[in-house]
Amino acid sequence: MAEPSNASTSEARPKTPRAEAPQILLSAPQRESAVVDIARQLLSQLLSGQLSPGTRLPSERQLAESLDVGRSTIREALKALDVLGIIEVRQGDGTYLKQSTSSLLPSAIEWGLMLGQPQLLDLIEARRHIETITAGLAAERADDADVAELAEHLEEMRAAPDSAAFVEADVAFHLTLANAAGNSVLNDILGSIRSLLRVWIRRAIQEVGSADTTIAEHAAILTAVRERTPEAAAEAMRAHMRAAGARLERSLRDR
Repeated sequence: MAEPSNASTSEARPKTPRAEAPQILLSAPQRESAVVDIARQLLSQLLSGQLSPGTRLPSERQLAESLDVGRSTIREALKALDVLGIIEVRQGDGTYLKQSTSSLLPSAIEWGLMLGQPQLLDLIEARRHIETITAGLAAERADDADVAELAEHLEEMRAAPDSAAFVEADVAFHLTLANAAGNSVLNDILGSIRSLLRVWIRRAIQEVGSADTTIAEHAAILTAVRERTPEAAAEAMRAHMRAAGARLERSLRDR
């Protein structure tokens, strides 16, 4: 004889209600690329202070239906915000506003960088040229104190106990190099995108062995600056930017 089902012998356990997704007021894209337009709208909403850190965002399907766009468009817009470090995508759980956004995207860099693949490629290109010029100037103008500070940051990268410490040391190396170049415009540009540099470096060192490769690339730059050889410093930075850009692009494709 078949045993009675559990439904007839015990009360069904009530399901825990899931937190209701917040209302995010967006308008359908008009003139610009749909991905860029939606990413900018989301960015504005998420940084407005109206949503609490840790808030679970509406699903891709809900956003796509409310905006009458494809889910792939929403997915690409969210990917851009993920790269910026504004949101966190938890596989099988949803998308959440990061616990802290105030230090990730200062108003000085709300110029739309990395809002979609074309902007990402523009950032890679722009940073490559800026950093290459900066390295050459630093080799001409750095004093002994600058060289010592660069060496200190390189040692911090080698001794970093975790990825967060590595990223901070890496960013500090590049900002010190910019300061040593003695050009206030280049220094200000790199300083204004330091939050994006942190996100870039964090993603780029996720590959196995990439930290050692990154350290070797920085060591070549330091050697050229120490030896006061601008062309060698520029070429070492150019090689680093090519490799770092490739690592970042791979991290996005693998996401």
